[in-house]
Amino acid sequence: MTLPDVRAALLAGGLGERMGRLTETMCKPLVPYAASCRLVDFSVANAVRSGVPEVVLLSMHRERDLIDHLVAHWDGRGTRVNFGPHDELVRTGSLAAGAPLPPRPAESGTADALLNNAEYLFAPGARDVLVQHADHVYVFDYGPMVAAHRAAGADVTIGVQRIERRFVHLFGMVEVDSDLRVRRLVEKPAEPTSDLVFTAFCVFRADVLEEVLTSLAALGEDGWRHDISRDVLPAMIREGRRVLAHPVSGYWADIGTVERYHLEQIRLLDRPFPLPPATLPRTLADVPSRFVPERGSLIGAGVEVPAGAVVRSSLLFPGCVVEPGAEVDRSVVLPGARVRAGARLTDTVAPAGEDVTGLRSGLIDLEPA
Repeated sequence: MTLPDVRAALLAGGLGERMGRLTETMCKPLVPYAASCRLVDFSVANAVRSGVPEVVLLSMHRERDLIDHLVAHWDGRGTRVNFGPHDELVRTGSLAAGAPLPPRPAESGTADALLNNAEYLFAPGARDVLVQHADHVYVFDYGPMVAAHRAAGADVTIGVQRIERRFVHLFGMVEVDSDLRVRRLVEKPAEPTSDLVFTAFCVFRADVLEEVLTSLAALGEDGWRHDISRDVLPAMIREGRRVLAHPVSGYWADIGTVERYHLEQIRLLDRPFPLPPATLPRTLADVPSRFVPERGSLIGAGVEVPAGAVVRSSLLFPGCVVEPGAEVDRSVVLPGARVRAGARLTDTVAPAGEDVTGLRSGLIDLEPA
């Protein structure tokens, strides 16, 4: 076990409303990705890869489906998934198939999720708490980050990455000094003054995180915004606590909208690969998706492109069907979707189970109403 005294908190409670039709029938963490897995699998795979012994699931929306997925694919495979207040039900087999879960307390933000699960996050055995999100796509070993965090005596160490300045307003902007001490963090700034953004995974000293959350909760329901990026980290910076940045190289993406969902998957087809197919988690099939150079496409296990079909620069997921005479260009075809003969998809997504006929170009039909 590489990180025996680190416990992860996996934030997976968002509604995913900006994902439009893609989250009509499933929670956002379970949206399929990269013709190989689901969004949540990246963060869990990173925890397993890094030797984190326990991940505490912080979920709310359609969480029974999410729990079933994690039990089937991840729990006990090097890392234990703690299902919080539902853990005993899950492990004793007391939860009947399809039965609803007991309701959780309402949450107004990510910090509320930490507070509502404090008894599991701050239980004995963890020196540090690693906060993750269930909708971020990256392949990472947290070991060096935790080592740097401890060597520097940091209260919290946050991942940071440089991006194009024009996109900074979509993220948490970070300003650091020459020693990588964080001097300022502003969520979605109107006028960015830095090209450094918070990757939204970070390592807290467990005792410090508990103390800061307790002091913020004492402000009352309306005294703060209940958010890690807007409240917890800025409060620590103001108080002079040791908040350090850890540069993150390589591919990282926050999948927050239908547009990002489509764009970032098409980017996976670039050469060299941002994330090589062999590095992707595999939960949709037992074998990896394959890149087909003559089509410039990533094609999932069991999918065959028939003669007479045209597929260019696209992702075809396991379980989808493309009929002879169909055309798929710079598009994402999800499990169970069927692209009929004569149909044409361009720069779009075919949702899971959809029967596609006619022409579709762009994402407007998938966007939130």
